[in-house]
Amino acid sequence: MYKLFLIVFAMSSLTFSIFARGDNNKSSESQNHPDMQWWHEARFGMFIHWGVYSIPGRGEWLMYQEHVPISDYAKLADQFNPRDFNPKEWVAKAKEAGMKYVILTTRHHDGFCLFDSKVSDFTSVKTGAKRDLVREFADACHAAGMRMGFYYSLMDWHFPGVLPIGEPVSEATMKLIADQAYAQVHELLSNYGKVDILWYDGMSPNDTLAWHSRGLMAMARKLQPNLLINDRSGLSGDFSTPENVVTAQPGPWESCFCMNRTWGYARYDRNYKPVHELLRLLALCASQRGNFLLNVSPDGEGRIPIEQIEILNTLGKWMKVNGKAIYGVGPSPIIAPNLGMATMVGDKVYLLIQRWPGSTVPLAWCGSKVKAACLLATGQYARIEQQGDRVWLHDMPEYPADPYLNVIELTFEGAPRSSEPAYR
Repeated sequence: MYKLFLIVFAMSSLTFSIFARGDNNKSSESQNHPDMQWWHEARFGMFIHWGVYSIPGRGEWLMYQEHVPISDYAKLADQFNPRDFNPKEWVAKAKEAGMKYVILTTRHHDGFCLFDSKVSDFTSVKTGAKRDLVREFADACHAAGMRMGFYYSLMDWHFPGVLPIGEPVSEATMKLIADQAYAQVHELLSNYGKVDILWYDGMSPNDTLAWHSRGLMAMARKLQPNLLINDRSGLSGDFSTPENVVTAQPGPWESCFCMNRTWGYARYDRNYKPVHELLRLLALCASQRGNFLLNVSPDGEGRIPIEQIEILNTLGKWMKVNGKAIYGVGPSPIIAPNLGMATMVGDKVYLLIQRWPGSTVPLAWCGSKVKAACLLATGQYARIEQQGDRVWLHDMPEYPADPYLNVIELTFEGAPRSSEPAYR
């Protein structure tokens, strides 16, 4: 087991307890950020799960699920030397796919840090790689003008007595883990320039006092005033994070999905979601004011699997043509449940058609006069027929022009509105 140097950067326990004071009070967990608008406009981001678990290639929960002893699991760190790691290529691929931000797992539940931490020896700098991989990632994002975020797991499985999950953790061990988490979050937010998102995970036990969640929040806000923080430290934060499900939330939210069945690299997991399903999920999030965070899982050498690259390439081609139906959009007052989904931005409504009806596209419950309708895949305009709140878009292709998800842009005379009564 790697020795831990639990130093809280010259801060005394008294100072730490002052930061943590008031964990039961949620009155100021979040704040209005001048930078929140970029996140709402982005709608699409990349998640990256990567660590020493990528070497055996059986998923990120390997250590726990296979009950690997800490001493055996730690040996993976000396083998982890990703010679093909090129974060510039990762960021470029995210941009090509139409993604507007990238979030990297700086440390997963196994406790292995991809960054230079002063409070742990279980890091990429002090083991096989001898590199600060987070720094290389951050530099690549900054150079490319890509918004970036850090995933950080609060729990650390390589502390004795924390497994199995659900068993009580001793007070002494809990303090060590919480102190280390506080120190490492401080390092991540101090040493890598501007950080746009802090994505917590692994809060077990679910106890804001034990984790000093209020202190973590206050420290993070001080170090990075425009930082967006998720809801997985026991506080509501700035956005909520449904996982592998699209569930609209009352406030800002983001659904994260893996492409196949695992977050971390799994060599033989070929259970990839088809492109049309990923586009449906993206559109479903956007149409309900949510973001879609799609995961990639590089292997132990730092290579994103070819299947994932091909999916990203296809998504990117679709986004170049149809991205205006995704970026910055929200719900549309005019919907077409017979066709699929609808989004709106400004005075434009976008029909994201899952069930192409043929050369005439019908919609209803429309309270505004449709002035123009353009199929984005071809640039072709429809001949419009409208009777009251019923609309027919004629002279469209008999067969869908896009093999995945077709988008028709509607322009109106006046503001788009539903009919009275509206569809329910």
